[in-house]
Amino acid sequence: MDSDLIQLLGTGLLETLYMVVLSTLVSLFFGLPLGVMLAVTEKGNILEAPRLNKVLATFVNIVRSFPFIILIVILLPLSRFIVGTTIGSTAAVVPLSIGSAPFLARIIENSLKEVHTGKIEASLAMGADTFTIITKVLIPEALPSLVRGITLAIITITGFTAAAGAIGAGGLGSLAIRFGYMRFRNDIMICTVALLIVLVQGVQFGGDFIAKWINKKRFKFE
Repeated sequence: MDSDLIQLLGTGLLETLYMVVLSTLVSLFFGLPLGVMLAVTEKGNILEAPRLNKVLATFVNIVRSFPFIILIVILLPLSRFIVGTTIGSTAAVVPLSIGSAPFLARIIENSLKEVHTGKIEASLAMGADTFTIITKVLIPEALPSLVRGITLAIITITGFTAAAGAIGAGGLGSLAIRFGYMRFRNDIMICTVALLIVLVQGVQFGGDFIAKWINKKRFKFE
């Protein structure tokens, strides 16, 4: 493996990690409260608001219905407005975050719904308010499931970065398309795919490890 190839792969990996980390943080910032609202405003839940729940669910479903490559194109003007350009890793963070937040919100909603209703009812009986139930009961009880869900979201965002590479976002996806596919460099294609596999496996292993560790700590103190 020559030094130029190593440099290309190193730059592509760093750009991919940059996009994945930043997009995950931004999508969590918006997706977490959205997922919580979807869960608690459902009929029969602690903050029952069927109309609001329907509006939020409709919004999430609309955004999720767009193929990611189309969503990138639609959001190019927004990327230009926020970061001043439509090319590069930073510009790609905008559509990556917007595309991932609703997906993450659904994961968080489903994780919170797994919490046993008896624990919520016990908290209500003790006089706990809505915010306390969310922060002290729902999220802590659903934490292992939330970690696994966020792990899945990170892996999905990693896949999105490869698609974003098709329009000049940089990263391993762009490297595979521009150098591997268009220039018929099978060595680059194989190396980028291998790096993506290692990255995804690392994220999955880390997420599973943290979720199991949380469960062990919980059972230890219960």
